[in-house]
Amino acid sequence: MHKLLTDQPGQRMLMLGNEAIARGALEAGVAFAATYPGTPSSEISLNLFQVARETELYFEYSTNEKVALEVAAAAANSGVRAMCMMKHVGVNVAADALMTLAYVGTRAGLVIVSADDPFMFSSQNEQDNRYYGKLSGLPVLEPSSVAEAKEMVPYAFDLSEQLNEPVILRTTTRINHSTAVVDLGALKQPQPRGHFDKDPFNFVTVPAVSRQLHVRLLENIARAEALSTTSPYNFETGEGGWGIICNGVSYAYTVDAIRDLEIEDRTRVLRIGFSHPMPRNQLKAFLTACEKVLVVEEGEPYMEEAVKAIAQEEGLTLPIRGKADELFSRLYEFDPAMVRQVIAHFFGIQHDLPAVPDLSDVPEVPPRPPTLCAGCSHRATFYAVKKATEGLDVIHPSDIGCYTLGFLPPLSMGDFVICMGASTGSAGGFAQATDQKVVSFIGDSTFFHSGIPGLINAVFNRHNITLIILDNRTTAMTGHQPNPGVDMNELNLDGYGQIDIEPLVKALGVAHVTTIKPYNLKKSIAAIREAVQFEGVSVVIAKEKCTLYAKALKQLHGKAFQITTRCRNHRDCINDLGCPAFFLEGDQVHIDPDICTGCAVCAQVCPEHAITPLKAKP
Repeated sequence: MHKLLTDQPGQRMLMLGNEAIARGALEAGVAFAATYPGTPSSEISLNLFQVARETELYFEYSTNEKVALEVAAAAANSGVRAMCMMKHVGVNVAADALMTLAYVGTRAGLVIVSADDPFMFSSQNEQDNRYYGKLSGLPVLEPSSVAEAKEMVPYAFDLSEQLNEPVILRTTTRINHSTAVVDLGALKQPQPRGHFDKDPFNFVTVPAVSRQLHVRLLENIARAEALSTTSPYNFETGEGGWGIICNGVSYAYTVDAIRDLEIEDRTRVLRIGFSHPMPRNQLKAFLTACEKVLVVEEGEPYMEEAVKAIAQEEGLTLPIRGKADELFSRLYEFDPAMVRQVIAHFFGIQHDLPAVPDLSDVPEVPPRPPTLCAGCSHRATFYAVKKATEGLDVIHPSDIGCYTLGFLPPLSMGDFVICMGASTGSAGGFAQATDQKVVSFIGDSTFFHSGIPGLINAVFNRHNITLIILDNRTTAMTGHQPNPGVDMNELNLDGYGQIDIEPLVKALGVAHVTTIKPYNLKKSIAAIREAVQFEGVSVVIAKEKCTLYAKALKQLHGKAFQITTRCRNHRDCINDLGCPAFFLEGDQVHIDPDICTGCAVCAQVCPEHAITPLKAKP
């Protein structure tokens, strides 16, 4: 039995933040869950996917976040409690549905998890999705701890049903990926089947209907503001003339800082957990009791702007600060020391920084730059593209996935990346605007997610591009989740279809389509060269299973390789491939047999044929 199905209320369990969110959904009786995987949200999906194998919960890895929200919205409007999970940039993809869904509303609870990523641990930006609450008019909840994240999910479902609106649960990486002890509540029996009652004058958003729905949305925002003011997740502690308003993990840092600075008797704190709409009356009372206020929030000055606006409207003139050169930055994550230092500076408290330990006798930690895994087929494909396009002025638009790392030397295969699926669209733009050759890259999961429209556009507008689809048979970067091209029978899961990329691409009207096995460099180079020489849209599908995925399926059978005495130290293996299985000992190149997967790409690159299989690992 999955541990999240433990039905022992009161039991304490150590959980990852994402596990706690999934458990909260189960305690709320979630019956329908949809997602497109994206760090830092992925483990919520993984746990619900696993739970769905043992229960009546319906779970799906959707083609993209927009589709995930659309199927979840349909379930919720059929009376089935639903959850939709995604990372922060995924909400951009889902936004088209989100904005109008706020007008339509829901009939059963619908919780949308937006996992924001301050410091961009695994993201292309660090946008603050609290603004999506303001933009859409939907409530936003923000937990400050792992335990509170679990408790907040059932509250979010109840709130959704009270307002008949979706509710956004906005987390950050520090909540999603921290581990803490959680008290289990009772599991609620889900209702997996519903019924959709037709009501086109509330559900069909033609202009005449939407004009009325917008009126209802504004009424719901007013109701939500009243609920925000009385919410248990917006609370005040302490007393005194110094005020601090905070949210999320900043609350924990603030509490620690107040204790460390010994200012408990002079400081009052307003923790905001229900952050849209902001609790106007509660904020007004708090500001009235303070001499000056500091707003502690990661990301954008979302609360600071709202607090200042409320103060101005109420005629309050106390100093309210937050984001400033000498205070908090809009960049990156906060940490306890930073928050303590800024609080001390703002309130004029003498604060001696802890002594920095002397680490002069400790050796430096060796750098570990991100790199493609040993044996990754993307490395072979990038090398083949480089060889096939030697002497050409080539632009390489790339996309979001493991293969984005191809932009690093020595491969240097990535010149322009903005968002999921953009490699196909931007490729056409470069082809039309320049005289350079364009060879772009996209992964299989990303192609299904949002790469297909750009390819259709290229065919329709007769762009001169070559698209390399890196089909590694899984959604590798976020943890080997399935996508529409995966053979689910290999995972012992039935009831799924499978989309073959090659006939799909041909059906889109691409005239030149080739599938290669990238570990065979000679044939791959020849096929890519032919595709690049083709005038018009050409597609090369580099089809080889992700090495780590193949290993997990026990399908990896290659032997490790070794450097023999024939080596003349040209180092083409290192300089051209950069595989992490290589290392230098003295002046000699070696291969770590415990890392090498036996892909044999390096053996094909070596000019002396000095790389051969080991008979057995030592």
